[in-house]
Amino acid sequence: MPDKETIERAQQDKRERKAPTTQAGEFIREEMHHIREGKHGARNTKQAIAIGLSKARRAGVNLPPPAKGSVSEKTWKSTERAYEKGRHGGQSEPSAKRSRATEGALKREGHSAASHAALSKQARSSAAHRTAAAAKKAARTRAASR
Repeated sequence: MPDKETIERAQQDKRERKAPTTQAGEFIREEMHHIREGKHGARNTKQAIAIGLSKARRAGVNLPPPAKGSVSEKTWKSTERAYEKGRHGGQSEPSAKRSRATEGALKREGHSAASHAALSKQARSSAAHRTAAAAKKAARTRAASR
């Protein structure tokens, strides 16, 4: 369950008509804080980001699942489930046993996934996969916001 402040920050972003990815960024930020403060760990930075995105989808951020075929079937189904849960609301009471198992598994993972170096490395590798057109568009929107 995301913190109240995180949901409020995401709603503020929505009111300011910011992109769904920006709104989801608040949930990812929260996840990084959880890892840094030792609440749990993550195997790598991508896993930490995925957990944040899943929380965002479940909280109702309009972040559709990736295109079919671009990710594994298991991942796609998981994102689809989270997205639908967020769209149709009705947060059901989570299974205590399942929550404990998930938390226990994450507690056994390391905490370096949220380090500044790891995040920087992830951002660089992600940017390297971006097309030139996407980079130009990002630069334009950055310039417009300043």
